[in-house]
Amino acid sequence: MWTREIPFIDPVAAAEAFSSLPGLAFLDSAMRHETLGRVSIVAADPFGRFRYANGRATLDGHPLEGSGLDALRACLAPYRLAGDEGTGFPGGAIGYVAYDLGARLERVTPPARRAGLTDDIAFNFYDTILSIDHDSCTCRLIATGFPELTESARADRARARLDRFAELLAAGSPRPRAEAPALAWRSNFTSASYEAAVETVRDYIRAGDIYQANIAQRFEAALPPGFDAFSLYHRLRETNPATFGAYLSFDALTIASSSPERFMKLQGRAVETRPIKGTVRRVEDPAEDRALGEALQANVKERAENIMIVDLLRNDLSRICEPHSVKVPVLCGLESYASVHHLVSVVTGTLRHGLDAIDLIAATFPGGSITGAPKLRAMDIITEIEGDARELYCGAIGAIGFDGSLDTSIAIRTVFMDEARAVLQAGGGVTLLSDPAAEYEETLTKAARVFAAFEPDRNEGGTP
Repeated sequence: MWTREIPFIDPVAAAEAFSSLPGLAFLDSAMRHETLGRVSIVAADPFGRFRYANGRATLDGHPLEGSGLDALRACLAPYRLAGDEGTGFPGGAIGYVAYDLGARLERVTPPARRAGLTDDIAFNFYDTILSIDHDSCTCRLIATGFPELTESARADRARARLDRFAELLAAGSPRPRAEAPALAWRSNFTSASYEAAVETVRDYIRAGDIYQANIAQRFEAALPPGFDAFSLYHRLRETNPATFGAYLSFDALTIASSSPERFMKLQGRAVETRPIKGTVRRVEDPAEDRALGEALQANVKERAENIMIVDLLRNDLSRICEPHSVKVPVLCGLESYASVHHLVSVVTGTLRHGLDAIDLIAATFPGGSITGAPKLRAMDIITEIEGDARELYCGAIGAIGFDGSLDTSIAIRTVFMDEARAVLQAGGGVTLLSDPAAEYEETLTKAARVFAAFEPDRNEGGTP
């Protein structure tokens, strides 16, 4: 692995500098945090493109043997780096796993309707990345020299790539931010039908089918010709800064995410997941805002919901972690974001010898915090009630390092779009104690800051 220190650069400026290259990937710590929001990654010009859709895996459009996650593992295998070749993300696969892959991993019912905007799995392979450490205010270009495999060929490619990316950063200049157009969002639920859906879930709970299920509404809007997706993401990171922000470009699909929730992290054999359950809006008055947070932490219904999901994740991790290694160092901790307070727990474990990041995803996907308990029955009920495939929503976004590391978020507060339409979903966990009207309002609270990123700028010219 070859590295080059460069002067500190704002991550948005770095992403703009790389935007002339194909396959821009921006894993953005837009909300600063000493650990969760410390490092941003910017990459572009991937050397490989893995896709899995309709039961068929491809690499750069060529069919592969095997399917799904196993095919992805096989594609990554030639590029494995030793864990001690560097610190932090050394380059690797950046992309997403769509929620609907769950119907291929588990015995659950697939949805009847699917818009077809996403693949089940999509990862691009990046040999050169920019790592931005916001705590130390340092930047480092990292090149692996892949897909070359001999040492001399890797070294030649890595040096050439470092030169090219350094030149792009040095020459980069901020581009004008396009003004946001007014969009007409449509939901697949009305307030009345969503409240009826909550009641249906409560009926299933009373019947003993489940303890909880996450129900979401899906908003869609037509996009005007020439819509500037990166300008949209620039506004999104301002209206709703999050520790797990992401902007990803995949052929006709673009993703803009401001997720606050980690799905799974693997470093060495150390596993961490951070489920969110429990949400309340924030207000401007500091005393009232603090009181709302304290009330959320004391709320019996919200704590019970969070603890239920913690138990589900403890069970998932126990399937693949060393015996007695699964712990809960934080239970129902309070975390505050731009528009909401959340209850967040932390579950950790030690991955068993012989297993890897792909095994971790396969054993835990989709995340329990956005399905329900028991997970498989909850997933069937979600499909029955929502009707439409979730596609990317509540899947996972993130990176699999060439060193075997993994860090992914849950794809919430996330917009995915092609040239013609944008999709945003928002939901919440329903329990027997849920109030249908309050659950509906919670979905709007979660979506509000994302909608705000699409609102036309108030100042003339559409610049920040």
